[in-house]
Amino acid sequence: MTLASRALAQLATWPDLRQSVPSCGLGQAVRSAQGEIAHFHSDRDVDLLLTDRAVRRFTKDFKGSGAIRVVPGSPWVTLRLDAASDVDLLLTLVSVALQARQSWPDPVGRAVSGCNDQRGAGFVKADHGDHFRDRP
Repeated sequence: MTLASRALAQLATWPDLRQSVPSCGLGQAVRSAQGEIAHFHSDRDVDLLLTDRAVRRFTKDFKGSGAIRVVPGSPWVTLRLDAASDVDLLLTLVSVALQARQSWPDPVGRAVSGCNDQRGAGFVKADHGDHFRDRP
């Protein structure tokens, strides 16, 4: 079982979430009554939808983590699942996403942009000293 499939199986047991087809059409998703929360695009990459406020609140912490990629202007963050601790981080952030949507919902009528997979914002290790860089 891959880390992503393990995380998806755990999230599927949460009472506020259900599995669905992602709006981007690639992989699997989980959603709450308020909408999509996460897209599982591969065995390692997961896009997580946070409120704008949550992204602003955690951006500094996210930048310090090699497991999380923030795309400027996107409410989606991408997590790379390389270890069991990354699954734990994902589960924690899904909980944050659910709480943030209930406490500080994004403005009504705000169009949610496509997930980061549609932006080519996955992870690729660079050979020349960069920590991570975008896919071509």
